[in-house]
Amino acid sequence: MRGAAGGLRGATGLRTTCGGTPASMISLVLRPMNDDGASPPESPAGAAVRELVVPESLAGARLDKTIAELLPELSRARVKRAIDLGAVRVNGSRSAKGAAVAAGDRVRIDVSQVADAPAVATPGAALRVAFENDQVAIIDKPAGQPTAPLRPGEHGTLVNAILGRYPDLVPRGDRYVGHSIREPGIIHRLDTETSGALVVALTAASFETLKLALKEGRLEKRYLLVCAEQGLPDEGTIEFPIANHPKDQRRVYACIHPRDVMRYQPRSAVTRYRVVRRQGTWALVEASVSRALRHQIRAHFAAAGHPLAGDELYGGPIVRALGGHALHASRVAYPGGAGVDAFDVSVPLPKDMSSLLDGGA
Repeated sequence: MRGAAGGLRGATGLRTTCGGTPASMISLVLRPMNDDGASPPESPAGAAVRELVVPESLAGARLDKTIAELLPELSRARVKRAIDLGAVRVNGSRSAKGAAVAAGDRVRIDVSQVADAPAVATPGAALRVAFENDQVAIIDKPAGQPTAPLRPGEHGTLVNAILGRYPDLVPRGDRYVGHSIREPGIIHRLDTETSGALVVALTAASFETLKLALKEGRLEKRYLLVCAEQGLPDEGTIEFPIANHPKDQRRVYACIHPRDVMRYQPRSAVTRYRVVRRQGTWALVEASVSRALRHQIRAHFAAAGHPLAGDELYGGPIVRALGGHALHASRVAYPGGAGVDAFDVSVPLPKDMSSLLDGGA
């Protein structure tokens, strides 16, 4: 049995759970300052660089929530991208989005690096299409390829190739299908080093239908992963709530202890799994989630003592034969309805993961 903040339930184990507490809003005020401490004239909303000084009343607030709350022209997604790209500096240095600001901190944000510019098409780019009709396409994303561009004009992402094949998805002015003009048609994302099935809506109507299905847990997603087999029950449920990591913006934090739940206000997260087969020191595991949080499967298995093979970020063993962590989105399924036909699509395990299992060591 794990701590009261969440748990791992195996075939013979128990679990305890405690859902995440909704993050409370922080009402804060940041005051732009000149170097001499005087307040300058108000910057135009579109200024490329915003410079702010944190007053005493804001000491202890999270960096990302502070910026998003007090610069409302920047969406939460743009704030996150700015921090991830290093476009936000606190006293001249990069800082994690969950880091606490202090009175007198100088926060500099280069907004130009995260402008919401439309993604561009790359006709003829390699694209593995596992399934398509006039409503939806299922793409088999290779490990190592980003899902969508972060910077204006960026090439080499899956979205660039998708727009090259499906020109009707190319944004035209303010008209686009999807969550943003950077990722038209994308229903859900995959980490750069995660391979496998990714759902793309080809029309505005199918996007709205599948977005709602994902939110309601009716879009089924299954993953295959490789981890150390010793001590892993044949099946189980991992229910540690997840928060942004307080010190490392690259990771998320599985809240195992009750104090972590109180301190970090995580979101509830549930991962169910079953062992497909055991081969030598490794286990091939199928995991399912209804709506995955960022890095959920990776963080959950690491917290349960079974980090993914090759996932060095979460303490997994180094595996030179793998290009990254051993996680593959193996199947997506939708039962049909609201104008979108049913589909159930599986994509094969990539060669490097198969070879790791065949080697058995």
